[in-house]
Amino acid sequence: MSPYTLSMLMSSLAVGTITTLSSYHWFLAWMGLEINTLAIIPLMTKMHHPRATESATKYFLTQATASALILFSTIMNAWMTGEWTITDMNHYTSTTILTIALAIKLGVAPFHLWLPDVLQGLNMMTCLILSTWQKLAPMALLILTSHQLNTNLLIMMALTSMVVGGWGGLNQTQMRKIMAYSSIAHLGWMTMIVPFAPNLALLNLLVYIILTSSTFMTLMALNSTSMNKLSTSWLKTPTLAAFTMIVLMALGGLPPTSGFLPKWLILQEMTKQHLNMLSITMAMSALLSLFFYLRLSYMISMTSPPHISNSNLNWREKNNLQIIPMMIMLSMMMMPMTPALLVMN
Repeated sequence: MSPYTLSMLMSSLAVGTITTLSSYHWFLAWMGLEINTLAIIPLMTKMHHPRATESATKYFLTQATASALILFSTIMNAWMTGEWTITDMNHYTSTTILTIALAIKLGVAPFHLWLPDVLQGLNMMTCLILSTWQKLAPMALLILTSHQLNTNLLIMMALTSMVVGGWGGLNQTQMRKIMAYSSIAHLGWMTMIVPFAPNLALLNLLVYIILTSSTFMTLMALNSTSMNKLSTSWLKTPTLAAFTMIVLMALGGLPPTSGFLPKWLILQEMTKQHLNMLSITMAMSALLSLFFYLRLSYMISMTSPPHISNSNLNWREKNNLQIIPMMIMLSMMMMPMTPALLVMN
């Protein structure tokens, strides 16, 4: 892909997201989502592989269905109430359809089946964009309409996402599918807290983007797309492999890493809402995700495959990866922000 085409597509991604974030009219928000979808599809198919074409087709059909549902719900709301403003969704059927449409956009269970298959057919950089940047616009709409959406439906989908994200990642060996199920589990935490404390959902989204970006960058640097390749990373670059292990533990939410911060605050807010059994279920579901993160960390640090030819290992890092140490520091050092965030909340 030529640099001019790539720059145009990346600019279109930025324009689509900014259009949705800055709009107050549902038609403008829908138009931004469509620009986002159409801009990322050429990035998906740039490998010229049948698997990439299949992923792009699945992504297009899923996102087109969700966009049609969003447009249908907003037209129904405008027909009933005469309002096109994003914050004025008052019709019950419209808000229920909108909740389902945003869940499809984000990949929240039970509308999650497209996400692991789509990520598995893409390269790491496109997976990074799809897992981070493409979540901004739908999550912004979810937060803006959080006080009007169907709360019981959101809680059910969020709890299902946590359990499915944990169970689904247990038997995976491909890193892209593991990160897809990790995304599903994290989106469950964000969706759960949206009706009660949207600012905590924003904090969780920020930490999720930092941790996911760090993980994909280190995996790209190690050239690891599966657990077998990841197990040999310590022999290639021990420092980078140790960083990867720390980021994986941060994704699992182990203290004192940054991943523990949003989970702690969300569970605290849920107990303030007197949802104690729901909080216990959320904490138990986090153990499922933590298991396969710790399994990956164990494979990096404790296993050494036999018959490794040292002559074939890449001892010198060829890529310019100065951004990785900064992302690693953010993945580890956000816990001191906890008192300030508690005061803000």
